[in-house]
Amino acid sequence: MQKIEITAPVGSWESLTAAIEAKADSVYFGVGILNMRARSSVNFTLHDLVKITRICRKHHVKTYLTMNTVIFDQEVKEMKRMVDSAKKNGVTAIIASDHAVIQYARSVKMPVHMSTQTNITNLEAVRYWSQVAGVMVTARELSLEQVASITRAIRRKKITGPEGNPVQIEIFAHGALCMAVSGKCYLSLDHYNASANRGACYQLCRRPYHVQDGDTGIELEIDNEYIMSPKDLCTIGFLDKIIEAGVSILKIEGRGRSPEYVKTVVSCYREAADAVTEGTFSREKVDQWTDRLKTVYNRGFWDGYYLGRKMGEWAEGNGSVATQSKEYVGKITNYFTRLKVAEIKMESGQLKPGDRVYIQGPTTGSIELTVPEIHVDLKSAEKTVKGERCSVSIDTFLRKADKVYKIIST
Repeated sequence: MQKIEITAPVGSWESLTAAIEAKADSVYFGVGILNMRARSSVNFTLHDLVKITRICRKHHVKTYLTMNTVIFDQEVKEMKRMVDSAKKNGVTAIIASDHAVIQYARSVKMPVHMSTQTNITNLEAVRYWSQVAGVMVTARELSLEQVASITRAIRRKKITGPEGNPVQIEIFAHGALCMAVSGKCYLSLDHYNASANRGACYQLCRRPYHVQDGDTGIELEIDNEYIMSPKDLCTIGFLDKIIEAGVSILKIEGRGRSPEYVKTVVSCYREAADAVTEGTFSREKVDQWTDRLKTVYNRGFWDGYYLGRKMGEWAEGNGSVATQSKEYVGKITNYFTRLKVAEIKMESGQLKPGDRVYIQGPTTGSIELTVPEIHVDLKSAEKTVKGERCSVSIDTFLRKADKVYKIIST
């Protein structure tokens, strides 16, 4: 069985390192304003492409540049500059949906992957887009049975992409879902003249709403206030069925999420996909992976439409229901390599031996560990508080300015 590719969301240098640490096969990211997370995450610049591609080549990780917004005439010049830069720096492929991007990328021989915004729901659409792309994300409203029918037909009819290889099908496996399912939402545009299809979603669907009769003022009873905010997608419980359906690439949503989210989610799906391949996938392991996934940002989980559901499941509240949160406490001011000791400047709260922490930085990624014995002024201490500098034994090499967060059970 061919190894399943896990593609990780990257919205920061910390998340890039975390994705690599979690054994992602590929990463996808945005540059500037021409991507669907232009407002919600800290995007990279064109100058960053040199460093991103260099780091990823070193670790044998593919790079996908997301350019999947609607493009206006005045942006065509910038779009071409971005495509040219991606090609020059060896980006693996561009994720696109706008014909202007697709056409220009193909004209300069830059590989293209079809975004979920293309809303591919049938074999004829696959056949059409195979003229320009070898990888396609199918629409999120498809069932696994429909996905499997498409992948079987691709093999049977020998449908290939521009490079002559069989078309690969990619699906979203985990993360936030939109009330508009595969995109094309106009709620933010209607309310704020800020289009979600231009990376400027204000997430009005995540707010609580009351349904009221405009004529009588009678309020209708509904299941909950968050009637437009879907729970997050989680497919790890039936990942074996997804792989059996012929899916080649699993996409993790979350370019606006934290490094620990990226590391935890990618690690779980990497382990699960490998377990399916090795024949060790089990309910016990699924329960363990699910518990780990619950520790990072989520709005509650459901399985999407893959198993034949007709109606969505809605979040019960606003924001995350993760079983853990993090609290900033300080930063690394020195690391003594020979002693394997880190010096921490406490800037908030307190730390005690036995506390769990994340240590995060652009080249450190996200490290989770338990605080061992703490020393303050070279003496063993029961705790360290704001304003103090403490030393802690840590085997992993750390960098100055790495941030330290205490993990809080919620």
